[in-house]
Amino acid sequence: MKLQGKVGIITGSASGIGKGMALAMAKEGAHIAIVDVNEEKGKETLAEINQYTEGMLFIKDISKQESAHEIVADVVKRFGKLDILVNNAHVSRQAPFMETTQELFDLSFGTGFYPTVHFMQAAYPELKKTKGKVINFASGAGIDGQVTQTSYAAAKEAIRGVSRVAANEWGPEGINVNLISPIALTPGVEQWRENAPELYEAMLNKIPLRRLGDPEQDIGRVAVFLASSDADYITGQTFMVDGGSIKLR
Repeated sequence: MKLQGKVGIITGSASGIGKGMALAMAKEGAHIAIVDVNEEKGKETLAEINQYTEGMLFIKDISKQESAHEIVADVVKRFGKLDILVNNAHVSRQAPFMETTQELFDLSFGTGFYPTVHFMQAAYPELKKTKGKVINFASGAGIDGQVTQTSYAAAKEAIRGVSRVAANEWGPEGINVNLISPIALTPGVEQWRENAPELYEAMLNKIPLRRLGDPEQDIGRVAVFLASSDADYITGQTFMVDGGSIKLR
């Protein structure tokens, strides 16, 4: 029970990687606040979490800055503290570089980058009290410069930048800030596999371990590690949980 009694917030946690992390942390004893816009999926995930520990559900649009402060305040009111913040939610649309519009940039930064910043700022006073952990999300789209991913890559690399700054500024106060760059078999990827099996197989063959990660067992377990005391001496790092696809130097 590596996270016994800990309290965490995970954005975008009704399904996919977010759900995998929520379940992995709940099974280690953490109380988890699910934040998502999908009420049906959110309720299903909350019911699963409540089999192991006590959770909360917030159906909110986190592109609105006030949402972060409201959620943090409600979680602290319910559980008395905040130990873990995971900024996972992000929405973007693909387009070639020359077709990437301001609207596409606004969508990616408005749902990914800015909410990450807002939640970090809102959570900081509480994380300072608990010497807490922040886990943000990077992407191979930004690290490797994947085609048609301009707005997503830009927002993800911006998240990496502010995470490193926060790691340096908050380190003396005992707050750890790290990132995960994942590849996982999410519901969206499963749909893509059905619609484009040849492209899926081509992508799979580029992964040295020849499989996509499991949201709970692969991504979730790394998140548990980073949220636990086992990672107390790690900060400002990007963890490539991608089957060996990208090797950072």
